[in-house]
Amino acid sequence: MRIVVAVDWSEPAFNAVQEVCKLYKPKELTLVHAVDLGFLESPVVAQAMNVQGYDEFRKGMLDAGRQLMDQTSKLVPPDVTTVRRACEIGRPAQVVLDAVKDAAADLVVVGSRGRGRLAELTLGSVSHRILLQAHCSALIVKRSLTALRKVLVAVEGPDDSIRLREWLHTHPFTKPVDLAVISVVPTPYAGDPVAFPYFPLWSETATTFAKGLVRDLADSLAGTQYRTTHKVLQGHPADVIGLESADADLLVISSHARKGVDRFLLGSVSHALSHRAACSVLVVR
Repeated sequence: MRIVVAVDWSEPAFNAVQEVCKLYKPKELTLVHAVDLGFLESPVVAQAMNVQGYDEFRKGMLDAGRQLMDQTSKLVPPDVTTVRRACEIGRPAQVVLDAVKDAAADLVVVGSRGRGRLAELTLGSVSHRILLQAHCSALIVKRSLTALRKVLVAVEGPDDSIRLREWLHTHPFTKPVDLAVISVVPTPYAGDPVAFPYFPLWSETATTFAKGLVRDLADSLAGTQYRTTHKVLQGHPADVIGLESADADLLVISSHARKGVDRFLLGSVSHALSHRAACSVLVVR
């Protein structure tokens, strides 16, 4: 597996390097750091503003980035034989996305600082942009783990089931884990005059379908690597899965890759769970 990890001087970034090496044995690991000079990134702007010592400032920031590379490289286990470094000047999210493309990565890993939805909307978020724009799967590391014991796998439909099954078979964890496969049948708002009267009949049909979905996925994954259980719940998917994640070490979900107006109007369970989940989140594309 080819993995790219975004690193900076924060504790979540250091956790990201350590945790991904506990989950997987990467074939290639790329550590990428963006030196964000802001508006001073352009020498033309710096010279126009008569900034003194610009070259020394730029060199000092790059040297600090290389020192960070040295420090984070020490966190990588010795059995990872191929470790690459990328320290570039630019906006963090774009530098990471470029590194993902150059490495043909299977997975990109970022540490989450727990920024709220409103702050993310107004200030931007590196992990948020990477989650939306990366063309590979993404792991949002929220906390350090002593061991990976329980993995919660949330599935919505047949397409999700196929993506999740292929990923979990192709990229097994370093050690056997307990997989809890769940699906959430959404409930309508009580004030919906159209949907609510038909909910009991629809709910029965949807629940039967969801039970078959989680059973088939759990059965297809059961074996020496995964010990599986499955169940179906009801409620708002993001809320229910978020609560269930409190008892898990890792949440694995699939992304529908909605973009633009569709994402804004319809929302995204994977996006919501990147905030609400109590544990780290792996979004499979």
